[in-house]
Amino acid sequence: MIKQIAAELSLPEASVKAVLNLFGEGNTVPFIARYRKEATGNLDEVAIRAIQDRDAYLKDFYERREVIIQSIESQGKLTDQIKAGLLKCTTKQELEDIYLPYKPKRRTRAMIAREKGLEPLAAFIIAQTVGVDMLQTAESFIDSAKGVENSQDALAGARDIVAENFAEIAAIRSQIRSIFFEKGIVTSKVLSGKETEGAKFQQYFEFNEPLSKIPSHRYLAIRRGEAEDVLLMQIDVPEAEILEYLKHYAGLKKASPFAEQLELALRDSLKRLLLPSLETDVRVQKKMEADQEAVKVFSDNLGQLLMAAPLGEKTVVGIDPGLRTGCKCASVNAAGKFLETMTFYLHNPDETKLKAFLNKHKPFAIAIGNGTASRETETFILEVIKNCSFETIIVMVSEAGASVYSASDIARQEFPDLDLTIRGAISIARRLQDPLAELVKVDPKSIGVGQYQHDVHQPLLQQKLTEVVESCVNNVGVELNTASAPLLSYVAGIGPSLAEKIVRHRESEGVFRSRNQLLKVGGFGPKTFLQAAGFLRLHQGENPLDASAVHPERYPLVEKMAQDIGVQTVSLIGNQGLIAKIDIKKYVQGDVGEPTLRDILDELRKPGRDPRAVFEPPKFRQDVRTIDDVTPGMQLEGVITNVTAFGAFVDIGVHQDGLLHISELADHYVKDPSQEVSVGQKVTVKVLEVDKGRKRISLTRKTGVAVIKSQKAPAQASPKKPSHNPFANL
Repeated sequence: MIKQIAAELSLPEASVKAVLNLFGEGNTVPFIARYRKEATGNLDEVAIRAIQDRDAYLKDFYERREVIIQSIESQGKLTDQIKAGLLKCTTKQELEDIYLPYKPKRRTRAMIAREKGLEPLAAFIIAQTVGVDMLQTAESFIDSAKGVENSQDALAGARDIVAENFAEIAAIRSQIRSIFFEKGIVTSKVLSGKETEGAKFQQYFEFNEPLSKIPSHRYLAIRRGEAEDVLLMQIDVPEAEILEYLKHYAGLKKASPFAEQLELALRDSLKRLLLPSLETDVRVQKKMEADQEAVKVFSDNLGQLLMAAPLGEKTVVGIDPGLRTGCKCASVNAAGKFLETMTFYLHNPDETKLKAFLNKHKPFAIAIGNGTASRETETFILEVIKNCSFETIIVMVSEAGASVYSASDIARQEFPDLDLTIRGAISIARRLQDPLAELVKVDPKSIGVGQYQHDVHQPLLQQKLTEVVESCVNNVGVELNTASAPLLSYVAGIGPSLAEKIVRHRESEGVFRSRNQLLKVGGFGPKTFLQAAGFLRLHQGENPLDASAVHPERYPLVEKMAQDIGVQTVSLIGNQGLIAKIDIKKYVQGDVGEPTLRDILDELRKPGRDPRAVFEPPKFRQDVRTIDDVTPGMQLEGVITNVTAFGAFVDIGVHQDGLLHISELADHYVKDPSQEVSVGQKVTVKVLEVDKGRKRISLTRKTGVAVIKSQKAPAQASPKKPSHNPFANL
């Protein structure tokens, strides 16, 4: 298995073996990637997770192979040839193809024919025996007691056996499956009477595209239309070509009296058994591939969102805008602690009350949720702060998932006495302070940075999104004395239950003064300490190294370095001159190599450094507040809010995000939007088209592009061709 994984992933066998051994010892991916670089050959998280995924697949594969071997053996049908074939398989599909003839199944037409004693006649057809009379041979199988009334009954039953035999040959199934992928055409049509109800799928009412070229988002969209009983989807293949292949495989001999029967059986096998079965297989496989692509898009977007630049430890007032229920304000201090709340109404605002609230808390920033009435709220706030006694900045913050958090168990535990909307305002403020720390409280699927997340395989999506959150949390590090239980739960080795215990211990015993005090938490043993300690920070701890990513297991090494140049350990931290005197080659020994030593020196230079970018608020045009203010030809600054396979969505400061279709992302050809833009990135765009009726804005980053003055709905795609309408995939 080590050799196979190493070959598939183009990695050294020694590295693969080391990673699998480390997993076997209970180590986590973040810990292995950060603190066991010498063992793995300096593999990064991506490679380590790839090994983990492939290892899981192969273990499942080998278990399934053993089950199949035992099943065939229990039937007394396992031969050396069959076993050798199974041992040569490299995919689960190959295993299932070989197993198909021996797999327990419901009674088939072929089974019934065998019960009637027609298998010898089927053998005549397959062998295309010559020198015998076909009808006389068939008549010899007539048996009224078994339901074979005449020669035609006998031949029909024999053909059923032949058809099933050929449909269960692994080589045939593999070849036809390849034809599906190479030459198959995905087609979809609207079901009669569903034209109005399924208008959002209009692009696919009369559609076809090669299976080999259809992008994941279009395939998933068609499947959704099919699931909603709007579309009829199928995969067309060249049946005549496949039939000729079957004839050649069967060695059809025109001179044989059984040739016609064999051809009839092959046609039946193709239409009734092979094509339906293999189309199902192919659709499932294509769905799995589309899921993988969609999950990757979601994962990449989520990672970029979680790693967005934090404002940091500053006082913030969060505002959850609302028209009917009012704008809910919540002030939080630099540590994110809730201080006070108030509500104002845009239709009858009390400027004096709001001014007093802001003057009392003097927020460094005011975070406004970007939902309904956000720009109206911003306009009012701008007027109010003109007369305030402090300076502040106003930042639009994504509300995606805030309502989910507000109604969650986590929010109820944090603020049991507060209204949902106040919880939402607090979350908006905290998102500005530290996006990562706040967003980990929300189910990643609710954050809204993906495509077709409800259509993909949910366990796969959950697994990959959890991995992304875990990676981001451990990459940034967590302040032990202020982190919430949801944030702590993603630290390597901890989990939800132990995270709750850490918080309870902190509340009852007071703040932690050293990493070692974690061992006093119930259930936090040496093994967990090894995995988690390096990712937990104590900026006010007794040992200055506790504020860094230096692992406690390496503290003696750092102390030796300091001793060798005649200073205290604390003197090394942040002192470039002293650190430059350390010759790391002197300390290479055992499991400590240059990669670990370089990491240690980097941490000593900038202990606990945050890998995220420096915060810089976006600048929206003050004269563009609603879609009515947006006109073709405008050049605007915006922020990428979502990246999909067909383009990217941009917040330009109005309630509706604009769409940068993949064809409008750059002057050059773009194959993958994620290679061009990322979530949170600031971009300058030009407005191409505004469809106020459907509240859609089309944008471009291309130079010298003519804008569309019309505000009519986008033109429909030509029949039987993929649409280039930028909104067709919404």
